[in-house]
Amino acid sequence: MDTIVRSIRVVTPIALLFSGAAFAACSSGEKATTDSAAAKAGDTTAAASATPAMFASAGATDSMKTPESVRYDADLDAYFVSNINGNPSQRDGNGFIARVDAGNTSVSTIVVQGGKNGVTLNAPKGLAIVGDTLWVADIDVARAFNKRTGAPIATVDLKPMKATFLNDVAAGPDGAIYITDSGIFFDAKGAMTHPGHDQIFKIVGRKATVAIASDSVLKSPNGIAWDGANGRFVLAPFADNVVSTWKDGDSTVTPIGPGPGGYDGVEVLSDGRVLVTSWADSSVQVISNGAFRKVIGNVEGPADIGVDTKRNVVAVPRFNAGRVEYFTISR
Repeated sequence: MDTIVRSIRVVTPIALLFSGAAFAACSSGEKATTDSAAAKAGDTTAAASATPAMFASAGATDSMKTPESVRYDADLDAYFVSNINGNPSQRDGNGFIARVDAGNTSVSTIVVQGGKNGVTLNAPKGLAIVGDTLWVADIDVARAFNKRTGAPIATVDLKPMKATFLNDVAAGPDGAIYITDSGIFFDAKGAMTHPGHDQIFKIVGRKATVAIASDSVLKSPNGIAWDGANGRFVLAPFADNVVSTWKDGDSTVTPIGPGPGGYDGVEVLSDGRVLVTSWADSSVQVISNGAFRKVIGNVEGPADIGVDTKRNVVAVPRFNAGRVEYFTISR
């Protein structure tokens, strides 16, 4: 395996012009003004301390090539990072998956590489892990590899089901694999069109079915994450500003709330909050009770995030910058 080393508004009271009362009025007014200013200052300080902080930077891993997705594996205490290494719609055979030691993110090892050891990998995107199996979306094919050795395990061809742009991958509670299809295509110059269908595939064993298909409902589905506490999936569409939930078997989605839009990765935290990335404003947002709040800014091209549940860190792949950045999750 190869190693690759974010005006104070002064209210002036009307002056009293009566000589005897003027001084008394001024004295009490000054005291009231002073007390009021002090109270306001105290309120401002309290409000500032109560304002939730942005997530703090916790390092980065460079030497990536169009990194699209990060998945943390608690078993190996490592991040897996899919690298498109080029055009996301091109079958060029040069995609790879790197494994980063979560305890030492300065060094990464390529564990799956297109063109080597019998591996076919073109433009890998979303990742999911079930046991020792690492699933990855690759344009119109789902591929499975041994997460320890990188050896190929399975290939599920979704072309006959009109897959166009397989994007994110999530494992359901029973081990079934769910894959979003954004229905888009990038030509050789990078121009994007939408020739396909918006759908979500379900893979059980090696058999794939369409779990839901609807352009008007899914709106270029991108990120997908399992919300175990509520028995549902959370969906982050690229072509809408509303993050929604969906249950397998349903033909529609339930809105959580609107935000900046242009979503990519999504993760559900252990406390029930949801993290989602937005290409629209280069941010990572946290959703709580339907309300969005920016917690990471200035991350242009934030793709499919992963969460280190041991260290409480979110890994953000910077699609165009060729790096993964890490941030400590806070309230």
